[in-house]
Amino acid sequence: MTPELKRPPLQADERTSLIGWLDLQRQILRWKCEGISEEDAHRSVLPSSPLMTMAGLVSHMRWVEHTWLEVVFLGGDEKQNPSFDESAEDADWQTDGRTLAELLAEYEAQCARSNEIVAAASLDDIGRHTGFHSAGANLRWMLIHLIEETGRHAGHADIVRELLDGTKGYY
Repeated sequence: MTPELKRPPLQADERTSLIGWLDLQRQILRWKCEGISEEDAHRSVLPSSPLMTMAGLVSHMRWVEHTWLEVVFLGGDEKQNPSFDESAEDADWQTDGRTLAELLAEYEAQCARSNEIVAAASLDDIGRHTGFHSAGANLRWMLIHLIEETGRHAGHADIVRELLDGTKGYY
């Protein structure tokens, strides 16, 4: 795996820095999926966390982006997001037979939508969903949280990938 990943500029403005770090973590997650077989993408390597697969990580991160920017920030309807499905634990990690390529395309589209939302808003804008305490945060806080969450799961992808096929790498 040969990455072509870049950190944001050292002297960037706040918005460029935040989106730059978030995009980098997103790219790392996608990079960890490169060259993986479909079977391995859906194979669990952690007995105590059977949904922690490469495909599951990608699915989860798609819905994390949706949760924070479309639901909590914009005040959208959470019903289409499996994260809010109380009848199925960890529903956002379930891949329902979708291929890794399909999941990556959905994630890519969600990240593009997230970037559109961020571009149209002020970092000082507050979330709009009245049903969530976290909506009291501003967009800046939500982006920092997305960087943390995406980076955390990119680290999980490092470990899962190494356990699957021995592939390691950091840029």
